[in-house]
Amino acid sequence: MNLVPTQLKEVIGDTDELTLISDRATSIKKAISTIFEKAHHRACAWHVAQNIRNKFKCANIMGSYWSTVNTYRCEDFFGYMIEISNRYPRVAEYLENDVGFEMWSRCHYPGLRYNITTTNMVESLNSMLVNVRDFPYVALLDVIQEKMSKWWNDRRIVAMAITTPLTPSRESELRPRFAQSNGRHTSQLNPVTYHVKGGELEGVVDIFNKMCTCKEFDIDKLPCVHAVAAAHHAQVSVYSLVSPYYTKEYYVFAYGETIYPVESQSQWDVPNEDKKRGRPKTSRFPSIGEFRNQKNRCGKCGAYGHYKKKCNSQTGSTEGNPPTDVPV
Repeated sequence: MNLVPTQLKEVIGDTDELTLISDRATSIKKAISTIFEKAHHRACAWHVAQNIRNKFKCANIMGSYWSTVNTYRCEDFFGYMIEISNRYPRVAEYLENDVGFEMWSRCHYPGLRYNITTTNMVESLNSMLVNVRDFPYVALLDVIQEKMSKWWNDRRIVAMAITTPLTPSRESELRPRFAQSNGRHTSQLNPVTYHVKGGELEGVVDIFNKMCTCKEFDIDKLPCVHAVAAAHHAQVSVYSLVSPYYTKEYYVFAYGETIYPVESQSQWDVPNEDKKRGRPKTSRFPSIGEFRNQKNRCGKCGAYGHYKKKCNSQTGSTEGNPPTDVPV
C-alpha cells in the first residue's frame, strides 16, 4: 500500500497546502499519515453519505446532510445540523464524533480544499478501466497510457484556444456575479476593507487578504459577489483577486507535458522477483458503502440469494443447476 503514495510524493511533493481525499479506508489513512507528514487527509463526503445510509437506514436525511457539506458559513452549518439532530440524533453524533466535522464539512476545514468534496474523479477513472481491469499488467498500462496521452493532448488544445483570462468553468461561474453586484451599496472602511450591502446577505471584504465574511471568497479563492462589488468600488481588476490556479496560464501549464508511450519490453530492466502464488485479483476492493450486484448461491439447492446454512429447501440438491430465470 505504501508504494503508490511514495511514488506520488516524488511527483507532487509534501506540503501543508496539499489535501488528500479518500474513502476513510484504514490502510489508505495509515499510508498517507506515514508518508505525507505535512499534507492533510480528509474524507470523501459521498462515502460518508453511503455510511449513513448503511448504518442508520435514513436516506431521507440526505438533503440536510449535503447542505451541511456544501455550506460556507458555520452559522448555516449548525442550523442544518440541528435539523439532523432533531430527526436522527445518532446520525448527528456519528458525524460529529466518529467522523469529525473537519473531515467532511467545507466550512470547518482549515486548509485549501477549494470545491473538491468527493473522490468522483477517481471513481470516473475506475469506470473508464472497468472493461480492461483483467488485462495483463503490460496491456493494462498501455491502455492507461494511451487514454492519458489523448486526454492531455485534447485538454492542451482546449487550453491554448481559450480567449478569456480564466478557465471556461471558472469564467462562467464568475461572469454572472458582475451583474449581481450592480446596485449593491459599497462603503470603504479602510484602505483595503469594504462593506457591501444588498441582496440576501451583506459582506465585509478584505481585498488585500482576499477574504469576505460570507466565506465563499476565502474557500473557493474566486471573488464572491461582495468581492466583485468591492473591486469595482476600489477600481481594482476583479481578475487580480482570482487564484492563479484558475487562470489560462496555469491551465496550459497543467497539460504542458507530453505523455509518451512506454519503450519496448526488450529494453526493460526487470528485477527477478518471486511471483505470488494463485490467480491474480482482477477486481478492486469495493469502497465503504459501495454496493456490488452479486447474489449468493446455495450449495444445497443451487438457488441464488442465500447460503446453504439458511436454506429451507426439503428436496436436497438440484445437482447444482441454477434457476432458469437467473443468468449464469
